[in-house]
Amino acid sequence: MKEIIQVGILLFNEVEVLDFAGPFEVFSVATENNTKLFNAFTIGESDKTIIARNGLKVIPEYTIQNHPEFDILIIPGGYGAEHIEIKNKTILNWIKAQQAKVDMLASICTGAFLLAQSGILDNIKATTHWMDLDRLENEYPKVTVIRGVKFVDEGKIITAGGISAGINMSFHIIERLLGKKVVEETAKRMEYDLK
Repeated sequence: MKEIIQVGILLFNEVEVLDFAGPFEVFSVATENNTKLFNAFTIGESDKTIIARNGLKVIPEYTIQNHPEFDILIIPGGYGAEHIEIKNKTILNWIKAQQAKVDMLASICTGAFLLAQSGILDNIKATTHWMDLDRLENEYPKVTVIRGVKFVDEGKIITAGGISAGINMSFHIIERLLGKKVVEETAKRMEYDLK
C-alpha cells in the first residue's frame, strides 16, 4: 500500500448516514506521530447532491468517472442500497470493476446486497444488518450468511452488520493494516468504546 492509504466511500440517494460518516470519521481521524494515515473521500455516480436517509444533503467529492485510485472501497447500505442501487447496472458494474483494483472491498449494512448482486460474495461468508439476514440468505444462496457478529473478514472482502457496526469494521481494518496502538489512539480521540 501507499504511504497514505486511500479510502473511497460510495454515496447514493437514501444511503444510511452513519454507514458512510462513521468510517469516514474513523479513517480521517487516524494518525500516528501526528501524521495522517488515511485519505478518505466520497464518490457518487455523478456530482449531484446526494440526499441521504432522513434528508441529509451531501455532495460527493468525486464521481465514478473521475475518482483517484484507492486502496480500500467502502460500500454503505440503507434503503438506497437494497431497493434502488441494487437495480443500477452502472453502479453494480463499477463495484465489480473496482474489486479487481482494490486491496480491500468492504460493505456496511445492506451494502452487502450490492456486493451479493455483483457476485462478489459468492462462496464466501458475509453478514449484513440483522433485519436483512434472512433476505440475504434467501436471495443469494451462494453466500454463507453469518449471524450475531459485527463484521466478517474474508481477507479482501469484509462485510459489516448494520450502521454502527461499520465503525467496528473500520477499526478492525486499521488494526489489520497498522496495529492495535493506532486503533487505541484513534478510539481514544473519538471517545469511542472499543469493548
